[in-house]
Amino acid sequence: MQSHLALLLPVIAVWWTAGYLADGLPRLNHARELRRHTGWLLALTLTGLGLTVALPVAGLATVGPTLADRAADGLALAALPALVVAACTVRRLRRLWAGAGALAAAPGTPAPHGLRAAAAHPLLGLPLQVTGLALLPAVIAASGAGQFLGPAATGPAITVAALAVAVIGVRHALRHNRLAERAMPERVSSPRPAGALHV
Repeated sequence: MQSHLALLLPVIAVWWTAGYLADGLPRLNHARELRRHTGWLLALTLTGLGLTVALPVAGLATVGPTLADRAADGLALAALPALVVAACTVRRLRRLWAGAGALAAAPGTPAPHGLRAAAAHPLLGLPLQVTGLALLPAVIAASGAGQFLGPAATGPAITVAALAVAVIGVRHALRHNRLAERAMPERVSSPRPAGALHV
């Protein structure tokens, strides 16, 4: 086992936990519960972003190749989804946390479908989960398991990863659409106009 794996494990643990929490947010039925879990998720997301930035910065601060440099090389694949998290997901989490807080005064207040639809938005959960998936190759390589797979496994691994991302994205989109439809006000059917009256 490579020694820089110890630096990668906390990073992937934070991202995978954040992805798991994000997946469960739309299932929460009470506003107070939704606010609490959103707060935890926001803290985990900021921690994950901090760790993802801290490893490359630690590598730059030292001269010569170090463990931080080797760990930072493994984070390159996760840089783009982590950037999407920083640009989109954090803002959505803050708005969701504030929205749930406005309704969380009473313990039993139900979470409206609009808030649950916001919690199910693809730009909230998908970037977190893709970032966790993007860290898997680095952990596999750092653990030494990559040498048993060989270079022939690269193509199938990319295909499986792309399919996994597509499935996760479609799942988030379908769940968001279903909850957004429930949040829309019901249309009142207007009575059909009566025929013209002849006097």
